[in-house]
Amino acid sequence: MPSYEIAVLPGDGIGPEVICEARKVLSALALRFGFSVRFRDFPFGAEYYLKHGVVLPEGAFDDMGAADALLLGAVGDPRVPPGPLEQELLLALRFRFDQFLNLRPSRSWPGVPIPVNLPEGAEIDILVIRENTEDFYMNLGAAGQGGHIRAEMPFRRGLYEGAAQVELALDPPTEAAFTLGVITSAAAGRVAERAFAIAEERGERVVHAATKSNALPHLYGFWDRVVAETARSHPTIKLKHINVDNLAYQLPRGPHNFGVVLCTNLFGDIISDLTAGLTGGLGLAASANIGDGLSMFEPVHGSAPDIAGTGKANPLAAILSVSLLLSHLGERQAALALEGAVRSYLADSPRRSLPFELEGGAPCPRVGDLVIHALEGHR
Repeated sequence: MPSYEIAVLPGDGIGPEVICEARKVLSALALRFGFSVRFRDFPFGAEYYLKHGVVLPEGAFDDMGAADALLLGAVGDPRVPPGPLEQELLLALRFRFDQFLNLRPSRSWPGVPIPVNLPEGAEIDILVIRENTEDFYMNLGAAGQGGHIRAEMPFRRGLYEGAAQVELALDPPTEAAFTLGVITSAAAGRVAERAFAIAEERGERVVHAATKSNALPHLYGFWDRVVAETARSHPTIKLKHINVDNLAYQLPRGPHNFGVVLCTNLFGDIISDLTAGLTGGLGLAASANIGDGLSMFEPVHGSAPDIAGTGKANPLAAILSVSLLLSHLGERQAALALEGAVRSYLADSPRRSLPFELEGGAPCPRVGDLVIHALEGHR
């Protein structure tokens, strides 16, 4: 019997609530499909930071890295200013374990209203593939006054380590800030290679690659070139470059016309929220952060502190993240069964049994129970 250790980082706000349901569903799947799971909980998040003054203790990465996968709830708390939890926990996990491949699927779900009209018989099935370690998320920048800023910024990624030195002088002096975006051929090439391979597996004929190379040719023109070079090894796939602002315009007008969308880090973060909005909301938006070491699976939504503890959290994004986790671990049959169970639950449930986000009345634990009930028909 295969056995997996799953690191669990529930996080803040509604994170513990949705992760509780994701764990429950994962345990039910293990019983039905002949594998076992062991959960190891980690307390890191806002409460830990406020109590100890640090985001992570020494050795935390090594402890989490011993697991087969990591399930994350959400991070963020109004008592903590923006920055520490995001930079030193969420992004730090992605960078430390070189989780370079970010997958964010958005698809049509039965009974879930969407804000656009589709042609009869058409459905949405978009996979945003986002490079997850570079671009403007390198956190290389500084701010200052007096017209002169000088910064030395070391950095480390799975593929390399380096340092940047920047001196900015303004006349007349004024308060200013800057940030650096970095893209390397190695990082762009490997995520493009995965994108084309995934498109082939999905039976796609086109990959849309979104940047803004007409305005930022040094950074995104370079990305476009590397992606085009990678595309030559996949002759069955047509590469279509598209400016990200045009993509944001075209998606609401015809989301059924898109399949695999390859994005740089910043634009992938933004566009995947748009595609989630087109397919039912962030409460249905799952994601995977995949690398060659520890991979992390999380709902796209935030910690939503305004509804924490009310029962109104929608756990479906966390539950669907379990499907991505299982697929990554090679438990493909269980992953497909879970997707089918969610589809059946949404199709067959009366409104009162749907999450509050979908105008229903089912509290978070009830939604998890109903998904497990639906699994009975997807052995």
